[in-house]
Amino acid sequence: MISSELLEILCCPETKAKLIMDDNYLVSTDRNSRRRYIIENDIPILLIEKSEQLDLATWKEIMHKHRVKI
Repeated sequence: MISSELLEILCCPETKAKLIMDDNYLVSTDRNSRRRYIIENDIPILLIEKSEQLDLATWKEIMHKHRVKI
């Protein structure tokens, strides 16, 4: 599990947007990129080429779930 202190300093490598933890992923709060990064063995893999871009509906669902204002 990623500590809240670490989560506070991590950001999306593509846009520098804040990341939120959703299950075993870190999701960018940037509406345009909508990147999702996997966490493997408690290590976030913050490589753009290993991330996936979420469709807008899925991204909005995650933001709503975590009460992120969009």
